[in-house]
Amino acid sequence: MTTAPILVIGLGCQRGCPASTLRALLDEALLAHGIALDQVQALASIDLKRDEPGLLELAGQLALPLTCFSAEQLAGYQGRLSHRSEIAFERTGCYGIAESAALALADQLGATSATLLIARQKGPKSTLALAVVE
Repeated sequence: MTTAPILVIGLGCQRGCPASTLRALLDEALLAHGIALDQVQALASIDLKRDEPGLLELAGQLALPLTCFSAEQLAGYQGRLSHRSEIAFERTGCYGIAESAALALADQLGATSATLLIARQKGPKSTLALAVVE
């Protein structure tokens, strides 16, 4: 019997980014890749965003847990990113929040190493990536 893949959404956003903006980016990315929202198990970001109202509101709307990682934890994923942002590094100490956070949480939840199913997508004031563990 095969188990369903573990799907984790990583999110990055500027301060004050509304939940509606994050939700629009999420819906667009999932639709483009033929993934149903109910297949997503969790959301992830950087600990600098643990009190970000838009992220917390989105997690509440979707009834999904939001796990935040430190910049040090996320920096370890640098070699697995599709895109390295110097701006993100200057501001946070890691080269990509959405991809790194998605990979970090998927790795934590799965028995094998996670891969990016949806590489960094950029929306207004926000970024998103989706990692999977098969």
